[in-house]
Amino acid sequence: MPKIRGLRWWMIGLIMLGSIMNYLTRSTLAVAAPTVLQELHITTQQYSWILGGFQAAIMAQPVAGYVLDVIGLKIGLAIFTTAWALINMAHGLAGSWQALAGLRVLLGFAEGSANPAGMKATAEWFPARERGIAGGVYNIGASVGSMIAAPLVVWTILHYNWQMAFVITGVMGLAWVVLWLIFYQAPEKHPALSQEEKDHIAAGQETHLQSDGRRPAILSILRQRQFWGIAIPRFLADPTWGTLSFWLPLYLTSVRHFDLKEIAMFAWMPFLAADFGCLFGGFVAASLQKYAGFTLLNARRSAFTLGACMMMGVAFVGMVDNPYLAVALLSLAGFAHQTLSVTVITMSSDLFRKNEVATVAGMAGTCGNAGLFLFSLAIGALVTTVGYTPFFVCLGVLDLIGACVLWTLVRDRPAPAAAPALQPGN
Repeated sequence: MPKIRGLRWWMIGLIMLGSIMNYLTRSTLAVAAPTVLQELHITTQQYSWILGGFQAAIMAQPVAGYVLDVIGLKIGLAIFTTAWALINMAHGLAGSWQALAGLRVLLGFAEGSANPAGMKATAEWFPARERGIAGGVYNIGASVGSMIAAPLVVWTILHYNWQMAFVITGVMGLAWVVLWLIFYQAPEKHPALSQEEKDHIAAGQETHLQSDGRRPAILSILRQRQFWGIAIPRFLADPTWGTLSFWLPLYLTSVRHFDLKEIAMFAWMPFLAADFGCLFGGFVAASLQKYAGFTLLNARRSAFTLGACMMMGVAFVGMVDNPYLAVALLSLAGFAHQTLSVTVITMSSDLFRKNEVATVAGMAGTCGNAGLFLFSLAIGALVTTVGYTPFFVCLGVLDLIGACVLWTLVRDRPAPAAAPALQPGN
């Protein structure tokens, strides 16, 4: 097979496309929510329980990450993606909030594989200095998927019905599985990878983080402060993304009085801004290393802190009268959140061995989704009495706390080696 120049970027592009499918399917319900809740007579609190089921199930990310570490990225991600695409299509058969909640639980478990898979691919295909940008590229999929969900789902509802929206987005996920099985291979197996690029990747890999051929030891990881240094900031940061992904259409409808067409026109804007944030965080970290002499971890922590400072803008969303200014502030939140989120997500590949990366990313993702889960339940229980403004203020403060935790717990040195009492694995 002819060698492909820059193959690693093509591979991360394929991962990004899969991430688009992941977030497109998970965002379908959020965009369709005003219609679904009305037709199925679902209350706001019942909707929060539906979302809670998804978030509770997606907290099983360590299971997905462990499976990917053990059976391999190619087959493992194909299985998970096929499952989430079919489950998403089944949403169109739901006739009650209980049925939707059950399907969201199944969807959450399957879709929890996306982030561990992206981090595992980043760790395998990229040298350390490029991982921040590569992580930003694949995380663009989260915002692009959420962004295109609004116009696509609204168009489908207006021309067909809300059930067809789930079918279309599910079929798109199945189409990606075909592409994945055809084109993806690990670096050591890919016939189109040139020796020059293979050497470039290997030269930039940390020798102390190479795979030791063993299965990840969960308890050993949990005992490391490096893990909690990235997991707690995820717990504090992820409620922002959940608010944008799951509550934004309802907020624009109930508070800003947008109709369905206006939602299609404006609800995607925070996610477009988030696209740029995905790349911005990686470029900030790389620039601090290159021009200011920062170490890799200090550059990552500085990029996170910058994003946390920008997140203060979301605190004023509920205080402005102009709805378009509110959308602008929400867009700033999308940009800032992805700046810091991509940065801390990437750090799992900076601190842990390659055979642990997917598991660690999944465990940190569990903490992030736990924060999102609790925040969503709080919105569902309190929004009718206190409104959205207190929640926006909280989002503006939580990431500053996360930055303090990141600087305090993560040490600027390699994580300690895993405990020797590990089971041999393939």
